[in-house]
Amino acid sequence: MKEKMRCGIIGATGMVGQRFITLLADHPYFQITALAASPRTAGLPYKEAVDGRWKMACPIPEGIGDMVIHDASHIDEMKALCDFVFCAVDLKKEETKALEEAYAKAEIPVISNNSANRWTSDVPMVIPEINDSHLAVIASQRERLGTHRGFIAVKPNCSIQSYVPALTPLRKYGIKQILVTTYQAISGAGKNFETWPEMVDNVIPYIGGEEEKSEREPLKIWGEVRGGTIVAANDVAITSQCIRVPVSDGHTAAVFVSFENTPPKEAILAEWQSFRGLPQMLELPHAPKQFITYFEEDNRPQCKLDRDLYGGMGVSVGRLRPDTMFDYKFVGLSHNTLRGAAGGAVLIAELLYRQGYLD
Repeated sequence: MKEKMRCGIIGATGMVGQRFITLLADHPYFQITALAASPRTAGLPYKEAVDGRWKMACPIPEGIGDMVIHDASHIDEMKALCDFVFCAVDLKKEETKALEEAYAKAEIPVISNNSANRWTSDVPMVIPEINDSHLAVIASQRERLGTHRGFIAVKPNCSIQSYVPALTPLRKYGIKQILVTTYQAISGAGKNFETWPEMVDNVIPYIGGEEEKSEREPLKIWGEVRGGTIVAANDVAITSQCIRVPVSDGHTAAVFVSFENTPPKEAILAEWQSFRGLPQMLELPHAPKQFITYFEEDNRPQCKLDRDLYGGMGVSVGRLRPDTMFDYKFVGLSHNTLRGAAGGAVLIAELLYRQGYLD
């Protein structure tokens, strides 16, 4: 059996970092060998650093609690301990971008949950079932960085994964306009109801930066690698609103869409049922067997019932029907800290591993 690759987690004490730990604790390809965070917690055993702040439903995995946290800025220390890193830091955008690039230039591949490098033109922003072809741009990025192994790959915004997967197989019908409103769980802000009691019995109609991400990031996902960069699609108009709702986990999207060539409902359902990507073909550890699941019931999908589909990596869709202004409308749902965050990044790493990018 091939020896597991050593991985580090930067930002290991935050909610996404904690989720990375639970997903990687018994992974068939990877072994956690280094944890890093801010200088404030550097030098502490992990269990002490997250005492009173561990937000996962399961306990800290065996062997992790006693690991000593490293200062994330001490890249040489991390390089001696791991072959690549997952990044989920809570820093300003420019600081995050500089840190990730410093790791890449030190020949440490970075799979990032952060937004800082999503619009760097030679950094692939990947939903593995949809745009695995964008990984080809890594060769150009390495040339720019002057690296042999090092590069950065990023996961897109958590909320777009509640609707972009469902729209992707319908692009062949010439999508013209998309209107989407996302209803986003509080874990997307790194909170739970105990730490954010103001969200109980409340709705906040604004999430900073989310609407821009919702309108722009799908266009990069649907773009193409050209001349060593990723050129965003420009044939679709998207408008969005993003709302914070009192739900622990799970981002829901209400989607309206118009087409150049409107397909019948049966064709859309068939596209969703048959849609599978390279992760399913390769049977990657965190790939859902069924990427998109359609519910016939009028009251599905629901966060409480459906967010954990296929270990939280499946995307749920329901209520597909004609609209009076657009051609169709439907509802989508994805787990924001699994498919939308740490789980999506782990799936990217699994794909990179199987395709040799981490060698």
